[in-house]
Amino acid sequence: MAEQKPMQFSYGGQAVIEGVMMRGQYVAAIAVRNPKGEIVIKEVPLNAALYRGRIARWPFVRGLVMLWDALGLGTRALMWSADVALEEEEDVDFSLEGAAGMGLVVVSLAMGIGLFFVLPAAGSALVKNVTSLDSKLAADLVEGVIKLGMLTGYIWVIGHMNDVKRLFGYHGAEHKTINAYEAGAELTPENTAAFPIEHPRCGTAFLLTLVVLSVLVHIITGRPDSVIGLLLSRVALILPIAGVAYEVIRFTAKHLDNPIIRWIIKPNLALQHLTTREPDESMLEVGIAALERVLAAERAAAAPQAERVAGDVAVEPTGD
Repeated sequence: MAEQKPMQFSYGGQAVIEGVMMRGQYVAAIAVRNPKGEIVIKEVPLNAALYRGRIARWPFVRGLVMLWDALGLGTRALMWSADVALEEEEDVDFSLEGAAGMGLVVVSLAMGIGLFFVLPAAGSALVKNVTSLDSKLAADLVEGVIKLGMLTGYIWVIGHMNDVKRLFGYHGAEHKTINAYEAGAELTPENTAAFPIEHPRCGTAFLLTLVVLSVLVHIITGRPDSVIGLLLSRVALILPIAGVAYEVIRFTAKHLDNPIIRWIIKPNLALQHLTTREPDESMLEVGIAALERVLAAERAAAAPQAERVAGDVAVEPTGD
């Protein structure tokens, strides 16, 4: 098996309709198989300030900014991939700029916050009143159980839809491709198929980490007595908790050689079995095509910088 030295960057991506999006430092590449069986690839430049600027090095803040951008990018990639799958890519406006794009992201966030944070908080308040629970700790734990139940239940239910099953297959292809690349393996469908279907930086892992951290933070910060105050406090704490969850995911992914870390992330990896399926060879081909396009663009973008550095070194005085 041929070996390659992986670049010192954490590549990521997501599944889209009949395809995979991979994201690097400079570009994102969306590879989609159309009804003719061809792989169609679209390359999208990434915001330099967010992905390569100073803000990308600010702990806690970088997570919120990049998650916001990734949500918008992922939404647009899903829309574009759906059009490609219907052979309508010629008419697609991928930019989705302005109020329409912003509105779509805001609506998606609002639905997620309402379903997985506001509704469990309201449910725990109802349980507390009906059962006359005196313990706020018990009420917070009930809220946590509702959150975890809704998260896993939602994923389990949609995972039984035929279209979503294929989407989860491409999710598995994305993970296997990145795992193969990070291991330095040659990117072929045969090699890639042998790698794990789980990945420690998966968005599913982030969601579970976010939910677990939210339970701990809510216990520490206290539980308001009024229902309105409770709901407002839950919404207000989402951003700080998300920033911490992002850093936790980064930290655990960098320390997988630690047995304690490997034990801690077991639930994150286990939950991914609900959001991934074993991909077939054609799905792996799409995942590889997306990552190879990103890697080629990264090498092309890095070359001029290397040339400038080499030029600077060449004119430096020797000091003799």
